[in-house]
Amino acid sequence: MERKYSIEQFIENTQERDKGQGLFELETERLLEINLEDAILAKAGAMVAYKGHVKFERQGVLEQGIGKLFKKALTGEGTSLMYARGHGKLYLADQGKKISILELSQDSLYVNGNDILAFESNIQWDIKLMRKVAGILSGGLFHVKLEGSGLVAITSHYEPLTLKVTQNEPVFTDPNATVAWSGNLTPEFVTDISLKTFIGRSSGESVQMKFQGDGFVVVQPFEEVYMNQQNG
Repeated sequence: MERKYSIEQFIENTQERDKGQGLFELETERLLEINLEDAILAKAGAMVAYKGHVKFERQGVLEQGIGKLFKKALTGEGTSLMYARGHGKLYLADQGKKISILELSQDSLYVNGNDILAFESNIQWDIKLMRKVAGILSGGLFHVKLEGSGLVAITSHYEPLTLKVTQNEPVFTDPNATVAWSGNLTPEFVTDISLKTFIGRSSGESVQMKFQGDGFVVVQPFEEVYMNQQNG
């Protein structure tokens, strides 16, 4: 008689399986496997395990420049990145959030600073602080602009939803639920006074991100509370 809950059965059910998907591979919906051959950038603290010879380095001042360092100081720990260099298998996760892999092909993408998990080191990146909203939401919001070609892994609480933006139909989102958007879009912040009165002055829902043009925006069914809002 087969033992349903034996250690052997547990190992069989949960052990890693090489799916042959290349550099970035979804081991599970919430665990990213990277078949490391050189270097990638990842969210600091996202490593859960690795095999082989891998070294981790936090971004240095000279590598990223004074401008990025200054912006990172303003935005808190959400955008802290590390290099993972070497050869082996690297496993990344972020608080059990669902992981999506995107391949950029001379594209640009904006990702909320809390929702970036990893990307190839040849992709150009920069931290953008939304200063216009700083007076509305405590400290403002920040995101990372990614540009070029290569693989990117982003995270979301639960299943992400992608909304198409057209010239005739703009999309409005809650900033705390916005994960990413296409690089050709520039969000505008609008305040709904009636909604603010209805919900209360402290509610983030009185502030909305308005996307106009042709592109897409990714949202999650969850309102993230950021460090700068907690401390504000």
